Amino acid sequence: MIQIKEENGCMTISFDGRLDSSLTTEIQQELATKLNDAPGVKELTWDGCGMEYISSSGLRLMLMLKKKYPSFKLVNVCPDVYNVFEMTGFTKMMTVERGLRQMCVEGCEEIGRGGVGVVYRVSDDTIIKVFREGTSMNDITNEISMAKEAFVLGMPTAISFDMVQVGKQYGLVYELLKAQTLSQCIKNHPENVDEYARQYAGLFRQLHDIKVPPSSNIPNAHENDERSINHVRRYFGDERVEMLLQIHRAIPQGNRLLHCDLQAKNAMMQGDELMLIDMGEVGYGHPLIDLGHAYSAMVGLVGDYEKIIGIPMELGKEVWNRMIRYYFEGESEETIAHRCDQIRAVSYIRNFSWLSLSDSFPEEVIAACKATFEERVIKQWDFIVETSKTFADWTL
Repeated sequence: MIQIKEENGCMTISFDGRLDSSLTTEIQQELATKLNDAPGVKELTWDGCGMEYISSSGLRLMLMLKKKYPSFKLVNVCPDVYNVFEMTGFTKMMTVERGLRQMCVEGCEEIGRGGVGVVYRVSDDTIIKVFREGTSMNDITNEISMAKEAFVLGMPTAISFDMVQVGKQYGLVYELLKAQTLSQCIKNHPENVDEYARQYAGLFRQLHDIKVPPSSNIPNAHENDERSINHVRRYFGDERVEMLLQIHRAIPQGNRLLHCDLQAKNAMMQGDELMLIDMGEVGYGHPLIDLGHAYSAMVGLVGDYEKIIGIPMELGKEVWNRMIRYYFEGESEETIAHRCDQIRAVSYIRNFSWLSLSDSFPEEVIAACKATFEERVIKQWDFIVETSKTFADWTL
């Protein structure tokens, strides 16, 4: 009837079938006996994978278990049963995790790769972002939440409609009708590079025109970046991390909507409109942060450029250079050159803080970043310090 496993004070209960009124009393008695025989239980979990239905008496059983074991939680609950828990308010009283359907990406086209995962095209109208092993469900739920928040504020983003599992990894499914990444468009039609750069700049400007209200749940990108810099202290040591923090703390505060990873593979061309994916780092702050992050990928990437960005490096740099002129269209040549210096100085933070996205990057990647630190920060420190003193002149 029920299956119970107990190990090191952690007990897991599983039940297959319909937990209706006729069975609940019997199961409750059996559970009471099992739990009385295992007084050392500290954590109690109900695996709802096989539970097809739950009655009101079954809900009361869950409530009783929660009262007796405050850490009690339900996992792998099928959608129909999860809806019952949600409608009755149980999801606000205890942890209830919805079960995820399994998907396979074997043979699917890879269309994007970044620090936290890989994006595949599953069909003509569906893509899936598969997160690196070790990514928590909370991280993924946060990405969905940020995508919705940004969408409401006016960010043109594809909304994920399902969370799934791909083997032992989590994934997010997005619906995009006949869409291609901006990188694919540029690679397939390099003769249109100027138009793509103009649209790319327009996407940045569209975001940076949006003011995030204080009531929004979108996080402060400046604070997020500071945490990321401190996270990589393990690789670079105190002295070098303090150098990065010195640059970072010179960036003015702001309230503009930022994507924080807007490289060419994270923009999808659907018809004649660019839409955003990979929303896990969305925040608010000064546009310097957003442009600095993007520069670090499009111009200063550490790694296999063509594999990560999807186009040859020289073409990527050309797109960036044209884009930035469109972004600052109407400004003087002197001002544009000055802003480019500021963006480049900020980009050096992201060249290294991106390692905070995962604790499982290969040693060769970490070694490459350490070598790059010498070239981009140590040898250019005087330029960086003088440039960072001018950040405050970029007013919004």
